[in-house]
Formats: sequence, structure tokens, C-alpha cells
Amino acid sequence: MPDIKLRNQPFDLSFHPTESVLYASLLTGEIKAWRYDDRSGETSTSWSVRPSKRTARAVVVEEAGENVWVGGKSGALFQLNASTGAVVQERDEAHDVPINRVFCVNANLVATGDDDGVIKLWDPRQPAALRSYNQHFDYISDFVYFDDKRQLVTTSGDGHLSVIDIRSNKPTPLSVSDDQEDELLSIVPIKGGSKAVVGSGLGILSIWNRKQGWGDCVDRIPGHPASIDAIAPLTDDIIATGSEDGMIRVMQVLPHKFLGVIATHEEYPIERIKLDRNGKWLGSVSHDECLKLTDVEDLFEDSDNEDEDEDEEMEDEESKAGDAEGDADSDSDDEPTAAKKMRKNKGGMGDMGRTHAQNNNDDFFADL
Repeated sequence: MPDIKLRNQPFDLSFHPTESVLYASLLTGEIKAWRYDDRSGETSTSWSVRPSKRTARAVVVEEAGENVWVGGKSGALFQLNASTGAVVQERDEAHDVPINRVFCVNANLVATGDDDGVIKLWDPRQPAALRSYNQHFDYISDFVYFDDKRQLVTTSGDGHLSVIDIRSNKPTPLSVSDDQEDELLSIVPIKGGSKAVVGSGLGILSIWNRKQGWGDCVDRIPGHPASIDAIAPLTDDIIATGSEDGMIRVMQVLPHKFLGVIATHEEYPIERIKLDRNGKWLGSVSHDECLKLTDVEDLFEDSDNEDEDEDEEMEDEESKAGDAEGDADSDSDDEPTAAKKMRKNKGGMGDMGRTHAQNNNDDFFADL
């Protein structure tokens, strides 16, 4: 499990979409880039720049991988060359208050969200913002984009989720959800983009069904003992969550099942987690001044092998008991494929605290 030790606290990270390059933004305002080996995860420093002396809170790479966008405490928005770190563009007063999140919608559209809940859309070819939105009154925590409907979905610390149609020229959102009475901290798509899962300050995951609109969630999953500050999708129905207690958990969603803990930053809160382009390395940053890479590809491969052995044993037992049980069906036939991948851990959802999670982790993820 390769770790990158830093001299200052990292706030965000982003993987290059086509190359084995990883970027992180730091407390000092620095942006650092590393190259990593796809197989071993071993890293080497590529470049380091400091476009601002104030904290760099957000970093994201464009879809084409040519540039990196950076926002932070100064309220300025920077565009850097992804290969060299050279400043391509600088917007000194992009926001009046610190920028908390930056998101690249497409090659010609970048979204930024600040501590006051203001969202701005930018065209890299124009110096001024295209539109500004004020439906939120607290910090913007995360963005996700659904290309089929051209919808940019935003979560905020004010407890609301909002939807922006990027095709509309109106500075008003398409919809705003009901008050969830909790800070909404992170959001990712699941189930092929038909649904979304949102992490909250009270440690509850909420499920949103796009077909039923964005007015309210359709399901809630309790169990995390602390806030869910970051989420990354591993498969269509399996996610990794980064929590305030420093643990990165793996969960299946619909049906809900806690599968185990794959990494920990001791007791330091997780800031962000991201999956690389190959779905192998899960990057995480925390207050422990460490950038951690966790191999999640091996996790699924190992469990696949274990399942094959279990399935063979099951078949033998079923054939022996066939006469006695008649036409009784095995419950495993109805078990979703994703659940089979990691079903050796049969822990329930009731207790996902540190002690319970680590006990399960020692059993299921022993070889990690």
C-alpha cells in the first residue's frame, strides 16, 4: 500500500484521465504532481508549483487531461498546464470568498462553488463567469454531472441539493431539494447513473432516484459513526466512503451491505478519495499529511477466487442433499453479482464503528 508522505496537509486530489499521474492540493497553496506505476503504485515526483500563498482547497483535471484547475482560500481560480504546472490562466477575483470545490463539466465549462454557497460557471475562453447561482446559503461541498440530461447536481452544507441545467441561460436552478436537516458533503452516481448516493454530516448515506426527481431521497442508510466526507464509486453498486474517523469503508448499495474496511488514516479525517482511470488505485488524502494509494483491484480479484471455491463447495453440498431437500433452491442464486464478489464478510449494517470494522477487516482483507 504505497504512501506519499507530505510536509503539509493535503485537501484534494485528482487522477489524470489518460496517464499515470496524480495531483494534490496542499495547505500551503502548492499543487504537486506525481507519476505512479500502474502495477506497483510506486511514485516519483513530477512537478510542484505554488500559484498562491493561501490554501489550495480544490484541484481537478480536465477531461482531455491537458490542464489542471485549482481553487482555494484566496478566491482565485487558476488553470495550470497538466504536464509542467505552468500557469495558463489566472482569475484573481473569481469569488469574493474562498473556493471550496472545482469541477470540470466538459472542455468548455468549469463549475466552482464557494464558502457562501455561490456557484459560478466558467468558459475557459472567456475571462468573466458565464452565470452565477445563489440558491445555497452555506458552503458548496461537491458536484456531479449527468450528461444525458445536461444536469449539474450540487450538494451543500445548508442541507439542500440543487440541480442546474447547463443549457439554460437563466441564473436559477432547475430544482432545489427539500431540507435534509443535515450537511450534505459528497455525492456520486451509482447504478449506471440512474441513482445517486449522498454522504452527510451525521454519517447517513441517502439514495436519490433520478426518475423520481430531486425533491427528496428515496432511502437512507445509517451506520457510519461519523460524517461521510468523501465517496468514490468502485463498481455500479459498490462504493468506498471516507469518514471523519479516518476509515475508508466499502459498501454495497441496493441491497445495502457493509463489506469491510480497506484503508485507514488512523484517526485523522478523510478529506477526499478518488479512483484512478483503471479502477485499480484508490487515492485518499487526510489530515495526517499523507496521500495513500490503496489497491482495490486486488480486493475484487481475491474475493472472486474465494467465491469460486465457495461455489464449488456449495454445489457439492447441494448435490449430496438433493434427494433430501427435493426442489429447494439455493439462496445464492438470487444474490446480486456484486455481492458475491465480496460476500465472505457477512457483517451486518448495524455497527460500522472502528472496532467492528477492523475485526472484519482483519478477516476479509488480511492479504491487503
